[in-house]
Amino acid sequence: MNRLPFLFAALIAVFIGATACSSQQGTTGGAPSASAWRNGVKGQWVLHSIDKEAFPSAYAVKTIFEEAPAECFIGSIWNLPNNGKGSITFDAEGKLCAPGAVRNIVWSIYNPGKSGGEPQFQFKKIYPGDKASNVTAGYRLDLAYADADQLTLRMPVDMEGQTGYLVFNFERF
Repeated sequence: MNRLPFLFAALIAVFIGATACSSQQGTTGGAPSASAWRNGVKGQWVLHSIDKEAFPSAYAVKTIFEEAPAECFIGSIWNLPNNGKGSITFDAEGKLCAPGAVRNIVWSIYNPGKSGGEPQFQFKKIYPGDKASNVTAGYRLDLAYADADQLTLRMPVDMEGQTGYLVFNFERF
């Protein structure tokens, strides 16, 4: 009786079992790690659309990031360099828009660590004369998708006890 096919099949089964049970380095539960997200997010992005998800038709968002109406952000360029000192450059024309205005930001990827949860994109606005370390208010958005060409962030919006999302769709600049 030839044992070679049996040994070969057993080795393949052990190899498949070992690789299927091992976890990918830098991930938690199969989701990308904070450092993987950071690498995917850094660069220059153009915000090409903002969609509403789970919003009642009558509900309107007047401003986002305590800055301007959502339509003023369409076409804005988000510069997210590796050092975390970035900017948002506005391009949209409109009643409350300021084309050419630049808002300096400090950005990072929030890492929930062992406390659980998913990494989030976070930033705070830095006004002239401010030091980033003195600015305590900021914004966190859920990281939905990033690849070489596209980035999608989701901002939860409380609507009287229900949660809707503004979905920010970016393309690499």
